Amino acid sequence: MIIARFFNFTMLKRNLFTLLLYILFYSTTSYTQNLSKSSIVNDSLYLKTFDAYKSGELLEYKLHYGFFNTSYASLEIKAEKLNNETVFRATAIGKTIGLARLFFRVDDLYEAFFPLEKVKPIKSIRDIYEGGYIRKAETYYNDNYKTATILNKITNEKETIALKDDYQDIVSTFYFLRRHLDINKLNNGDMIALNIFFDKKNYPFKMKFLGVENLKTKFGLIECMKLNPYMEAGRVFRSNKGLELWVTNDDNRIPIKVKANLRVGTIIAELTSFRGITNPFKIIVNEQ
Repeated sequence: MIIARFFNFTMLKRNLFTLLLYILFYSTTSYTQNLSKSSIVNDSLYLKTFDAYKSGELLEYKLHYGFFNTSYASLEIKAEKLNNETVFRATAIGKTIGLARLFFRVDDLYEAFFPLEKVKPIKSIRDIYEGGYIRKAETYYNDNYKTATILNKITNEKETIALKDDYQDIVSTFYFLRRHLDINKLNNGDMIALNIFFDKKNYPFKMKFLGVENLKTKFGLIECMKLNPYMEAGRVFRSNKGLELWVTNDDNRIPIKVKANLRVGTIIAELTSFRGITNPFKIIVNEQ
């Protein structure tokens, strides 16, 4: 029974294997467009700049499905030169491990380049292998004309697509919220909203702030913000509130745990290691 459920899990949509990479960033238009705008946070909450990360930060995660360790994911940021300017290069890696890799091999690389101060994507890289599906693409953003030019590295074809206002890409969103969202002004029930450009489409993203709670982790007891990214209910998720996210309620704003309630079970992603963080990692109780 457990093996059968695990096999069903491996046959789901390929993006579930990189669920941790998408969890903060991806939402579907069919549900989020119908959400009330009354509780969406004002743009003024994004005007400040916070020292939430620095060059050299590395966050590592493991994904669990029942008793199985199914996937590994990491998020790393470094400063480097792009077009003679110093920018941040953020790299997200996702891959299946263990038994899951035997059923379905995934090796995904997503990268975003953005300025040191204001997070706005300049260039994105997508290099993925997902069970035989291969995609290699680079995206170049023109903020003046609000366009994205996508270069298919396999066919060498180019395509230019119009962007929505306040756009981010799938990786830069993570760092934008950490660097610019004023979490001290969030109230229970507030909705965080952004536009995300991914796979040639503009997606509205919404995530509800549920308050603060203490979370038991391998590092000890940590005070976290609890958030509910809105996803479309259907074949994959049990409901449109099927995702729960815990982020450290401190100056680092690090995702600690993600819980995804799927129709075939529950996936849990947890932070397993970190290095190079900017601010002290606050632990209420060390439970070693």
